[in-house]
Amino acid sequence: MDRQSVVTRNHPVLTQLEPRSPLSVGNGEFAFSADFTGLQSFPDLYEIPLGTQSNWGWHYTGGHQVFGDHDIAYQAFETYGRKVLYPMKPENKEEAYHWLRQNPHRLHLGRISFRLLGEDGQETDATDVVPVRQELNLWTGVLQSEFTVQGSEVRVETVCDPKLDCLAIRIHSGLIRAGRLQLFIVFPSPDMTHRSWSKSVFPDWNHQERHSTELTTVDGTSASLKRVLDEDDYGVKWVWDAGHLEQTGTHEFTLFPEAVQNSDIWSCSIAFAAREPETLPTEAVLQSSSLYWKEFWNSGGVIDFEGSADPRAAELERRVVLSQFLCAVHSGGSMPPQETGYMYNSWFGKMHLEMHWWHAAHFPLWNRANLLRSSMDWYLTILPEARELARSQGYFGARWPKMVGYNGRQTPSPVAPGLIWQQPHPMALAEMCYRTQPEPALLEHYKNIVFEAADFMVSYAHWDGERENYVLGPPLIPAQENHAMNNSLNPPYELEYWKYGLEIAMLWAERLHQPANPDWAKVAAQMAKPRHENGVYLAHENCPDTYTDKNHDHPSMLGALGLLPGSLINPEIMRNTLLKVKECWDWESAWGWDFPMCAMTAARLGEPELAIDFLLMDATKNTYLPNGHNYQRPGLWAYLPGNGGLLTAIAMMAAGWKGAGEGENPGFPRDGSWSVKWEGLNPLM
Repeated sequence: MDRQSVVTRNHPVLTQLEPRSPLSVGNGEFAFSADFTGLQSFPDLYEIPLGTQSNWGWHYTGGHQVFGDHDIAYQAFETYGRKVLYPMKPENKEEAYHWLRQNPHRLHLGRISFRLLGEDGQETDATDVVPVRQELNLWTGVLQSEFTVQGSEVRVETVCDPKLDCLAIRIHSGLIRAGRLQLFIVFPSPDMTHRSWSKSVFPDWNHQERHSTELTTVDGTSASLKRVLDEDDYGVKWVWDAGHLEQTGTHEFTLFPEAVQNSDIWSCSIAFAAREPETLPTEAVLQSSSLYWKEFWNSGGVIDFEGSADPRAAELERRVVLSQFLCAVHSGGSMPPQETGYMYNSWFGKMHLEMHWWHAAHFPLWNRANLLRSSMDWYLTILPEARELARSQGYFGARWPKMVGYNGRQTPSPVAPGLIWQQPHPMALAEMCYRTQPEPALLEHYKNIVFEAADFMVSYAHWDGERENYVLGPPLIPAQENHAMNNSLNPPYELEYWKYGLEIAMLWAERLHQPANPDWAKVAAQMAKPRHENGVYLAHENCPDTYTDKNHDHPSMLGALGLLPGSLINPEIMRNTLLKVKECWDWESAWGWDFPMCAMTAARLGEPELAIDFLLMDATKNTYLPNGHNYQRPGLWAYLPGNGGLLTAIAMMAAGWKGAGEGENPGFPRDGSWSVKWEGLNPLM
């Protein structure tokens, strides 16, 4: 297959200001989002923050130990004869509750901008700077930007090194020789400014007394800066061809480029690191980026819809190609990502572990399991916290939290502590990794994640002697979060996932020739079956009004047969459920991953036309912007679970799943409207 043609025909090309669609460069651990100048020169023209973020850049307001878990209130929920404590409400300890929600939070590491001067030597405003063309070259990872300043042309190349958190910038313009182009970096205050994350997504440029920036070394062509924010700090290093650096504000440093041998070409690189940043020459970064991205595109899976008669095929291919790039940049790092990746902070920059599957399950399906392995290893580091969480609630094993910072500690929340569907995720993801790399060393590496998660699951499930089944909840909050914690019983997706996860644990014990916990098999074999009424599955057993009052948010009952194999599910009842959901659901309230979830259910049920309809449904939260990000609403302009879910669904629809013919495009219509060519994809379990 001509992989390069598939990729390059889907490059994002912007010829005007796109206020919701900044383009980004990055490497999985770090990313930089740019405006139409290739830097972050005009952030006020954009609806979305222009972020510079990393996996290592975190901050605690006031210090690391201002408040702890012992400083907040816990609510007791009746759990089959005993009380289990969850931190759901602040009660009279609001300050500690909200501090723990906000801390630690990710840092905006610094804004890098042009200062552009007019012919009169005065700084121009946005009306004097006109975007001409901007293209993100996906094949090389280079962002190419063209604009004019009072008619004078400027061309900029922006690129990120694939291993170092280092940006390289190359500029082509006569403004350099004229002394009319400057670059500056400025640093915002580190704190969250509002208890609601959605009201604090933009950096705080006030409160300059809350942090310090020290110019530690400077010479003719380089400078080092040290940032100190309470007990946290990081470093910045800037190197350039020719010019000089001046401090132009409390937290602002301006570089005045000078032409080299009367040339119109000038370059610099700027690096960030938790300790000593390492920079590389611009040409070296350009070369390493090109090599990395060519290898990325040539080594993973690829799918080509060219030649399809369905007019939606080109748009679907665009979404697929851009989602691969965005997920590699924002979701391929050493921790599960936040839902907005490195674009800007959502939910204070914390990770939502129930979303990890949606962010990363596609990687092994597209033959890029190494990008999932990076974040899978993080679970090993937080095992002590997960064990303690389970122990504190009277359970065995390890309970994965929902909303966490890098340290893996549970965040108080009105919803997060009650969710359980993140629990089998690492088990399923580990199994997906093994299937692409079936080696004993991988089993040994992840066995504690799988086995200790299973131990929690069997101690959490409750034996109902009257019905002679194991049940889930209450208390719990299903994946469809609009249900009461103390009333939710046996949501279908969670029931199926519990059984599926325990079966993985048993399989791993068999492969390792180790004795399995006998409770794994006992609970898996006797899980309650999901309740259905009038031929359709309910959101949970105590929800007869599923399709009248609760027909909004996630239709998560569909996940029991779709992304999961549905061993507890009657296919015809699920078909009725899918059709009922399509008919009556409030799709404006759904989320980006709901559309690929529905598509996967349709595919397993032999409804490929319906699968395509779900993937391309005309709904606000199924919008994919010019930069490829899955738009949800103002404040949530980027939503990577939607991108990741799309890639998972496409791989499944093309390469199949257990029980479906592999390599026959079982999830795509076979009426001649779709031409689907692919290679390097793996089936879903």
